[in-house]
Amino acid sequence: MLQQLSPLDSSFIYMETPATPMHIGSLALYDAKESPVAPLTEKKILTFFGDRLAQWSKTRQRLVKVPLDADYPYWIEDRDFDLSYHIRRIGLPSPGSIEELHRLAARIFSRPMDMTRPLWEIYVIDGFDESQGLAPGSFALLTKSHHAAVDGASGIHLIELLHDLQAQPRKVAALTKPQLADAYPGNMELMVRTGINNLRQPFRFAKLLARSGRTVSEALKHFKPGEVPTPQAVPKTRFNGKVSPQRVMRWSSFAVSDISALRESVSGASINDAILTICAGGLRNYLQAKQELNRASLIAMAPINVRSEEDKAAAGNQVSAMFVPIGTDIADPIKRLSAVRKATRASKKLGTALGAKSLTDYSRFVPAFTQALAARLASSMAASSRPVFNLTITNVPGPQVPLYSMGARMLNTLGMAPLAQGMGLIMPITSYCGEITIGFTSCRDMVPDPDFLKTCIEDSYAEFALAAKQATKKKKKTASKKARTKQGDKQTP
Repeated sequence: MLQQLSPLDSSFIYMETPATPMHIGSLALYDAKESPVAPLTEKKILTFFGDRLAQWSKTRQRLVKVPLDADYPYWIEDRDFDLSYHIRRIGLPSPGSIEELHRLAARIFSRPMDMTRPLWEIYVIDGFDESQGLAPGSFALLTKSHHAAVDGASGIHLIELLHDLQAQPRKVAALTKPQLADAYPGNMELMVRTGINNLRQPFRFAKLLARSGRTVSEALKHFKPGEVPTPQAVPKTRFNGKVSPQRVMRWSSFAVSDISALRESVSGASINDAILTICAGGLRNYLQAKQELNRASLIAMAPINVRSEEDKAAAGNQVSAMFVPIGTDIADPIKRLSAVRKATRASKKLGTALGAKSLTDYSRFVPAFTQALAARLASSMAASSRPVFNLTITNVPGPQVPLYSMGARMLNTLGMAPLAQGMGLIMPITSYCGEITIGFTSCRDMVPDPDFLKTCIEDSYAEFALAAKQATKKKKKTASKKARTKQGDKQTP
């Protein structure tokens, strides 16, 4: 049965180029010390993933494009689906080090996927030895799914399918032989569907326009004069040029409790504000070392999940976005946190007032041909034009309990995300079992020294922690002085 992609999902198809494949993914490391399944065999791997992925709607769906991009593409069940093509096993060269895993993951993630097959791949990477402190049989999992099929929030559902809460894998419904798939639609059928969709659009648009007019009117009442966020100039940086096909990625992990303590430096600041402050400090350190620090703050695009509770497991993308100056122009971490808190609060208030989901609804009425042409034109011009934003920072909260896959315990996880021409740095933030991981994916030409950028982020955290400690001491000293003064006033006759 044909299922049409939304305009937002389709945009990731149109933006795809050989240098900028539009898939997202994750890399997780597992310790097989408690595993009742080890050693793994090809049969065990295929059975484990096959049974679980049978419950994911995108497992067997491939893409069908409408001729001339006259309408948005469709998903249809792949009649030639081959599970073994999508599940792959790779061994690291001995000794299997974390550094080798980094390089291998970057190479795998750099490669575009076959657009004539279901758009996902899973790699089981083994070859770790005891020198890494891992039990024999330990492995890593690298997942790739096209952004047209999933976003960060719907990807969590996929993670839930592939994991258990204990080492003994739970029993799931066995993979059954699917019904015979519908025949692939011909060009004539697709064009007829396009004509019907176009006839319906004016009525849908009128309904949305009426609703949005009321929404904007109500939204403006929530702001005082001068409080509505205004666009800021976006500086040009090394991250905003031509993106090559090669990728680099690294990550650093911090305790949730430690970052939570840092956010208390500024009243009302959130953990996400503290994370943005750390990221900004890392980028400031890096650009300053390159003598490329701009006086204006970098602007980060932060995706916002707008899916409802009932849509939690739905595939595809249901996101809006806010654009936040992250304070790379501010040296003091506490002052930077204060500025970030103010910026995120204003952006969230605007999104809430307008209805973040309604901000994405208008894309449904842009003709597919126009959107495809605009996406390709934007990709070709992005490297030389002024950036709309400098980087993406996306935070997808993860589970805070231990997870197991194929009997092995997950130790940590790193998010991986796509780059676009003109936007060569994305920082996925993940959390798991009391730790927050700040990772980054970038173009190798833009960040030829990823270990140095990783160090800059870790130094930013250390600077923030020191500033927060000093601020706390100062607050306590001031409070103690006030208390003594008040006590003295009481004793004065």
